[in-house]
Amino acid sequence: MSDALVTDEQAFWYASSDAERGRRLLSALRTYQASEIAMRRRTREAMSMGENEMLALRFVIRAARQNTPATPRALSDYLGITSASVTALLDRLDAMGHIERSPHPTDRRSITIAPTEGAEETVRHTLGDMHERMMAATRGFDDAEAATIVAFLDAVTNAVDEVAEDASEA
Repeated sequence: MSDALVTDEQAFWYASSDAERGRRLLSALRTYQASEIAMRRRTREAMSMGENEMLALRFVIRAARQNTPATPRALSDYLGITSASVTALLDRLDAMGHIERSPHPTDRRSITIAPTEGAEETVRHTLGDMHERMMAATRGFDDAEAATIVAFLDAVTNAVDEVAEDASEA
């Protein structure tokens, strides 16, 4: 994208003040966030799941892809919910046919959680097209542009995370 001529839109960005540029960046980020929230709602509805069920299933699938055992304790920490709530959540996912529980290979007191083949297929089918469209949106950026975008998102993430830390200190 850096090889293209500067458009009127880009010229505006270069000429605008830091405050105006910041407002436009944050507005675009908020628009994206609203779109993502709506997409997640539609996905949960399509899969007949609640928010924590979807997050838990994605956690279990990601752990399986990384060859990392997913445990109820790790899921409890990830979701910030009690072990009793994790047990009920896993019971629902198990009843839907999305997970399998097995004894932990090294800890007799624990179990591991793995996605069923059907769960991975359902997630791929439900999210595959969306993921491809998102990947298509990333094409065409050079390394410097990608680094700038990542730096912006990291800075905004850190700013948001600091709000939670500031609130707990008050």
